[in-house]
Parts: sequence; structure tokens; C-alpha cells
Amino acid sequence: MPHSSSLSVSDLTFSWPDGDPVFDALSAIFPSGTTGLVGSNGAGKSTLLRLLAGELTPQRGSISMPGVLGYLRQDIALDPELPVDRVLAIDSVRKALHRIESGTSSEDDFAIVGSSWDVEERALALPNKLGLGGIVGTLADLDRPVGTLSGGEAMLLALTAQLLAEPDVLLLDEPTNNLDLVARERLYAAVDGYSGVLVVCSHDLELLERVDTIAEVRAERSGTSRVRMFGGNYTHYRSVIDAEQEAARASIRDAKNDVRKQERELVDTQIKLDRRLRYGKKMAEQKRVPPVLAGRRKRAAQESAGKLRGTHSDRVDDARTSLSAAEDLLRDDREIRVDLPATKVHPGQVVLTHDDVHIVGPERIALVGPNGSGKTTLLRSLDAADAEVPWKYLPQRLDIFDETRTVAENIADVAPHATAEQIRGQLARFLFRGSDADAVVATLSGGERLRAALARILLAEPAPKLLMLDEPTNNLDITSRQHLIDALNTFEGALIIASHDRPFLDAIAPTRTIDLTPIAQPNESAESAESAESAESAAETPTREESM
Repeated sequence: MPHSSSLSVSDLTFSWPDGDPVFDALSAIFPSGTTGLVGSNGAGKSTLLRLLAGELTPQRGSISMPGVLGYLRQDIALDPELPVDRVLAIDSVRKALHRIESGTSSEDDFAIVGSSWDVEERALALPNKLGLGGIVGTLADLDRPVGTLSGGEAMLLALTAQLLAEPDVLLLDEPTNNLDLVARERLYAAVDGYSGVLVVCSHDLELLERVDTIAEVRAERSGTSRVRMFGGNYTHYRSVIDAEQEAARASIRDAKNDVRKQERELVDTQIKLDRRLRYGKKMAEQKRVPPVLAGRRKRAAQESAGKLRGTHSDRVDDARTSLSAAEDLLRDDREIRVDLPATKVHPGQVVLTHDDVHIVGPERIALVGPNGSGKTTLLRSLDAADAEVPWKYLPQRLDIFDETRTVAENIADVAPHATAEQIRGQLARFLFRGSDADAVVATLSGGERLRAALARILLAEPAPKLLMLDEPTNNLDITSRQHLIDALNTFEGALIIASHDRPFLDAIAPTRTIDLTPIAQPNESAESAESAESAESAAETPTREESM
């Protein structure tokens, strides 16, 4: 079993081959228990996990790893022909056991088995704890091809493989992506039951509420990222950050007042000095003082004026430096604000008439159900129908752009009657300000891509009165997720959203929920029902490789 210890990095420096820096002299300690790794897309969370896992090599520094390491990547890719026992890494031990039982063994077989005589029992017991009993419940199930599992089941099976190895340190990268609610609950239970050092990178708020420590990866102005540790769960972390931000805002107010005060005093001093110099010049011209004395006074006055100006200039510079330092502490908390009156749907207005869904007025419909229950199929069917109002469909992959063109150019394609100034003005509401609007779509991060997609569908002509969104929070960091909530909560049209993200659905306050969970037949497991459309679900699962 895993033993309590800690994972640490010391003086870690890493840059990509093109010279782009990620970490510089990074030091951090990940204690025993569960640590949630949070931060914006591109800050370096996945890169840090890959460094900890040994997939990347730092240019400098060291990593202290206590014992055996387990690592579950963000996007697992399992050969569908592989049997379950191969994924669990127990196939060679099973074969050796069978040869021993049949009397055809060699000495090598005993060496292969070692102390793992109960490997099959453990391989069946652990999946049962994770709710996979219907999939891996008998010895015959260990020979089952992975391709018969749903995406959620495959993820849990991969987690089972890691837990069977009893690692002292376990790294999980976005483990709940694309998991339905049932699968998420099973993963939460597995996380709660782990006793070693667990580091989980996630934007899943429910999972982050269960952790013991939060490790925030944050990019700094220098271009590199740092890691800061917070004891407690995500709620405690946010309370600390919120208190710091309030203090930073107060410091900014004080610093701005000080800058204005010092600038006024500098101006006042300059006016007084100018008056004094003019008076001295006038006295010299009127010959009221001897020329030698006048010259001496002038030089003394100029020296005094220079020192005084320098003193007040230094005070202004110090005040501006304090203001800049206070502003550095303030995080970017900008919100998306959508003001599109043309998208408004009035109560009683028929929006969509369909065999499966009838929408009237500005309804907010949550579409829920396990993986493979048909949520995407239903959304595609609705998208193919003729709605009574203009509508837009946002698929999981966000593949609605010309990748080679800029954000502004993509918006111009769907809003041909808008001027360039109007387009940029609207894009600013989606946080694409100035040169940000000229970014090529292919270079955008996951969160930026989501904002650009929202802008493209909401600013289109004619303006949509119905939005259909398929798992829109997949792969979004927490800030980008909040940006999406901001946008949807100011949208006055009708919504139908397929999502496994319960806190997200709660935040947009659906007026109606359509549950596509199939009714299990006698002797039919929930996992079998979940697998009904697993191929479709897997085909539509987006991937994101964090480049920093």
C-alpha cells in the first residue's frame, strides 16, 4: 500500500526547445493527501505533471519522488483490441498462474508471479469498488476487449490499472473530462480512498472541493510560471484569493491617491521655484543687489531648485512604482458582457417544434444523461430541424472557424453588414481587445477559442434566438468556464445545453431538465446502457494538449 510522504521539486527550470520558458528555479512540495492543481489554460499545469512523471526533462533542478509513480494522462488512447487484463498489466502474471495450475510451468513462472498469487481476486475487487463490477465482474471479463467499453468505462479502467500497481505517488491529468455523472462519482470515490501522494490537475469544482491542498500554477509577467500552495479545498483557496484581491484593490486606490498627491506637490514646487527665479532675475535687472551677490544667489537658487525638483520627482517615481506593484497583485477578473437585444425571446414565443423537444419562450433546458445516451444525437437532430427562430449549434470540438484567419476576420464572415469598428467593439465585450482581435484562430488557447466561438455565433446575422451547446465546459479552465457562465447569463434567448458539469448547470439556472438516462431492463447493468452509443461518444470527444 502507498505510504505517506511528499513529492518535491527543487530549483526546477524548464524551457521548450524553441527557447520559450515555462519554469525558472521552481521549488514546491506536494504533501501526502490530495493536491488539486489549478491555473489558467497555458499556465503550465500539464507540463508540470509531465515533468513530475519523467516524460519531460528539466534543464536544471531535481525532483524527489517517494517510491512508485503512477500517471494517468489527460487523453488516454487504448488499443480497442487489447484485453482488459493487458490494460491492468496483469496478463503475464495470469498466464504464469494458469501454467502453474495446469502443471506446465517453469521456474520462470514462479518468478513472474512473485507474491501476486491473488492478482485475479484483486483485479476483480478493485473494479467493483469503482462501480465496474458489471464490466469486470468475472475472470472471463478480464479477457474482454477494451473496445467494448464506453469512454467513461475506459477511463475508470485505466485508473484501476494505476491503483492496482499501488503507487506511492499518483498523477491525474483532467480525469473527469467527458465522464458522465455516474462515472464522476465513482472517480471521486477512488480519489477519496487513495492514501498516497495524489496530484490531480482539474477544472472540476466538485473534485476540487474534495482535495486537501490547492497548488496554483500562475504565469507571471516574466513569462515563466510559479506554483503557490494553499492549504484546504477550492472554496478556501478562493476565499484567500478574494481577500488578497480586495486588499490589492485598496492598495491600488491608496497608491493612485499618493501618485496624484506627489504629482500635485511636484507641480506646486515647480511653480514656487519658477516664481523665485523670476523674482531674483527681476532684482538683478533692477540692480537692487550687487552683481556678484546676485550671481551667487542665482547659482544657489538653481542648485536648491534642482535638489527640490529631484526630491519630488523621486517621490512621484516611488509612488508610481508602488502603484505598479499593487496592480501586479490584481488578477484579471474581467467578465464577458453580452448586450444583444436582437437575441431576446419573448414569453410564449414558439422557438422550436420537434418530435422530441418543444421549446416555447426563453427556456433554459439542461440535457443530461450518461455517456452514450444520445445527447449529441438529439442536438444534431435539433440542429437539422427547422426552428421557428434563428439558431446556432456549438459542437464539442468548436470546429466552426477558418483556422488560418484572425478572430476579427472570422466574425466578419458571419456579420457581413457590420463595420470593422462595430466588430471590434463587440469583440471587446468578449475580451478580445486591441491586437487580441487580430490573433489567428489556430494560435488560440482553449479558453480563447471558446470565447471566439461564442462571439462568432452570437454576433452572426441574423442574431440567434436559440443556442444549442454540446458539453461547452470540456477542457476549459475555471476562469474561462466563468466567462462562459457570464455570457450565457446575459443571453436573453432560449438555451438547450448538454453537460455533465452539475455546478455549471446550476450556475445557468435551467428552467427544465431533459434526462436521457435509459431505463435499465432486468439483469441489465447501468454500464451496459451507458455503452450503447460509446463509439459515437468517443468519436466526438475533443482533446486539448496544453502547450505550456
